[in-house]
Amino acid sequence: MEKKYPKSEKEYIDMYQSKGFTNTYRIEDNMLVDLNTKARFHPADVYILAEHRFEGETNPSDMSILYAIKTKDGHKGTVLANYSPAVTTDMAKFFNLVPKENVSQKAK
Repeated sequence: MEKKYPKSEKEYIDMYQSKGFTNTYRIEDNMLVDLNTKARFHPADVYILAEHRFEGETNPSDMSILYAIKTKDGHKGTVLANYSPAVTTDMAKFFNLVPKENVSQKAK
C-alpha cells in the first residue's frame, strides 16, 4: 500500500495538530509569542523539529514555510511563515537566528 503524504499547508498543520502540535505563534518585537499562553521566546528558546516549504500554485515566487516547533517551556505548535516578495521579513529574521543546534527533523 502506498503511503499518502500531506500536500498542502493545511494538511500538514492538521497532521501536526494530531501529533500534539496545538499551539500557534506570531512574531512581536523580535520575539516569538505563543498566542495561547502569551509566553515570549528568544530564538535560542525555540527548537525547530521540522520544516516544510511550499510554492504558490499560480505564482512560484509566493512561498511559505511551515515550521513544527517546540519552545523551552515544552509547548509544541506550528508557525506558517510567508516568504513572498511583498512580505515583511520579521519572521524570516527570527527563524534565521534560531541556533543551528536547535534545528532537526525529529517531528516527521
